[in-house]
Amino acid sequence: MKKALPTVVIVGRPNVGKSTFFNRLVGKRVAVVEDTPGITRDRLYGDLTWNGRRFNIVDTGGIVFQEEDPLAEQIRVQAGVAMAEADVIIFLADVTSGVHPDDRELANHMRGIKTPILVVPNKADNMDREDYAGEFYGLGLGQVYPVSSLHGRGVADLLDEVVTLLPKAEDMGEEKDEIRLAIVGRPNVGKSSLVNAFTGEQRMIVSDIAGTTRDAIDTELEYDNETFRLIDTAGIRRRGKIQGSVEYYMVNRAQKAIERCECAMCVVNGEEGLTDGDKRVMKLAHDAGKACVVVVNKWDTKEPPNGLPKKMTDVKKEFLKQFRNEMPELSYAPIVFTSAKEHAGLEPALDAVLGALESYNFRISTGQLNRLIQDAIFDRPHVTKGRQFKVYYSTQVSTAPPTFVLFCNDPDIMHFSYQRYLLNKIRELFPLQGTPVRLFARSSHKDKED
Repeated sequence: MKKALPTVVIVGRPNVGKSTFFNRLVGKRVAVVEDTPGITRDRLYGDLTWNGRRFNIVDTGGIVFQEEDPLAEQIRVQAGVAMAEADVIIFLADVTSGVHPDDRELANHMRGIKTPILVVPNKADNMDREDYAGEFYGLGLGQVYPVSSLHGRGVADLLDEVVTLLPKAEDMGEEKDEIRLAIVGRPNVGKSSLVNAFTGEQRMIVSDIAGTTRDAIDTELEYDNETFRLIDTAGIRRRGKIQGSVEYYMVNRAQKAIERCECAMCVVNGEEGLTDGDKRVMKLAHDAGKACVVVVNKWDTKEPPNGLPKKMTDVKKEFLKQFRNEMPELSYAPIVFTSAKEHAGLEPALDAVLGALESYNFRISTGQLNRLIQDAIFDRPHVTKGRQFKVYYSTQVSTAPPTFVLFCNDPDIMHFSYQRYLLNKIRELFPLQGTPVRLFARSSHKDKED
């Protein structure tokens, strides 16, 4: 088992270049970068290796102490939680504007913290700007390391110092295997509220403003002796509704979060019911071949929360009927009714994820599969233009998701409806709830004259 990783947290006031610095460190564009202050609102995690030491790096929202923005207080809370987790703190500032009053106020709030703090004036793109960095010694937090996130100047020296301050590898605990779970859905369906309800802490910023979450955010959760990595994503909107580059990156991050997860928790707003936007989100997860669980959140607006986990009421039956009629391709997905606000239905939702992942990694023996396919073909032979579809050998070639190949006389004979028939036969014997199943036909070159 691998050792857990130490954590380095980046803090600072808005628009000093924290996200650009974060992207420079992790070597790719993970954080959304714009000239508009406040683009990053939640904690954003990445990792990097320097001088043989691997560690987590955390980007936080810009911290201000006199701000009327209703989200400002939540941003300060998020940054505070991140600093509490930190082994090293990087205090990022802007050398071009000198020591700002907000820098001084943040420095005052950080006094007394025992975690090592490195003061890093950013945007020191040349020697002249580096000369102004000395002013930041006045913050009284220790050594100053001027850098240029844009050009990379001084970053190597800073990382050399960071590595010397990290706890020794042998002092770190063990790193557990993780289940990667992406929380996806339209804007403002309650994704961040669900993450907070799952973890029991105000991990994600929550408000009634659609689009509050702008990046794909990672959070750890322990449940049923398993470690989940929850990836909360910016709400996915139809491309025609994407306004400006920030929303473009929101959609892009969400799609990438789906790509790197094992299971997608597709969140629907129960107050509004199933929409075309919900269907698009689910199709993204289905097309990516991920395990999938549908969570109908805010169901307390429809029914009392104590009936969420178990009771199958007429209202629920109506929703299930609509879902099965309008999303037949996701008939395999379990549907769980929850209320993040009332903390209802949360355990059934995570249990559904564990069940879906068991199906996602399920393997059928070759003997069982061949008997199943041959029996299905015997019960319902398939003929196209006078030619009969023959399968000589069947095998499961992979899991995640379960994928089967039929070696046959001619793949072109198999109509998609017959492919669906065979898939349904597999699911009759092996329900495989929560996972897509793929089936392909390949020519065996055995029956050329047929």
